[in-house]
Amino acid sequence: MTLLLGCDFSSAPTRRKPIVLALGTASGGRVQLTRLEKLDSLAAFAEWLRRPQAWIGGFDFPFGLPRALVEELGWPTEWRECMRHYATLSRPQIRETFAAYCAARPVGSKFAHRRFDKLAGSSPSMKWVNPPVAYMLHAAVPLLLEAGVDIPGLHAGDPQRVALEAYPGLLARELIARRSYKSDDKARQDADRLIARKDLLTALEQGRTRLGLRLKVTHAQHDALVADASGDSLDAVLCLVQAAWAAQQGAPRYGLPADLDPLEGWIVSA
Repeated sequence: MTLLLGCDFSSAPTRRKPIVLALGTASGGRVQLTRLEKLDSLAAFAEWLRRPQAWIGGFDFPFGLPRALVEELGWPTEWRECMRHYATLSRPQIRETFAAYCAARPVGSKFAHRRFDKLAGSSPSMKWVNPPVAYMLHAAVPLLLEAGVDIPGLHAGDPQRVALEAYPGLLARELIARRSYKSDDKARQDADRLIARKDLLTALEQGRTRLGLRLKVTHAQHDALVADASGDSLDAVLCLVQAAWAAQQGAPRYGLPADLDPLEGWIVSA
């Protein structure tokens, strides 16, 4: 049975804020959570990606930059070359470059967007604060390339290790609308967010998403997912469900549209 994984990523992981992997399997419309793994460094994440094991994964970080941004900056428009160039920049250089781009744009359209951002409700992949997804891309995508994984629609690699861009907010909003269910700020980890996590997990278990998949967890896993007020564990599980849907669709596209932009990529199930 194919190993599935959902990844909640941090561009600066620590023991207190690790990268969380939700590992599981799927059969007959049911997604079984096997376990959660927590990685407290980018080196540990890179080592995990390189392991000789077959998997299909949904990763919560952007896999590409907006075409409009790349073309305006005169960067390579072939995905791998663009990512190689991006990897050579420091975070201050990224911030300064993107801030200058935004400063030259009219109010209301400061950021460039990928084609599916509005559809998925995702943040622009050039955003460097709240959340700093530009830094997440910068930290993570080079590790995918170094590990030699397959990235459908963008880069051919080992077909036994398939990496797809996922976005937990896409499924979460489908199930509990725009209710907040998480916060890294302890002062905001309140009863309303606790109830929202419970409702979200119940909806996943009941298979209320358009993906037609039901999540199966143990009582101990259920309690652990609800108790994680940061929402990182639950976000990893949401990405796991998206990975399970992609696995159902199968190779070579895993449910990605035939007309996706080979520079920008696509969020699976968007």
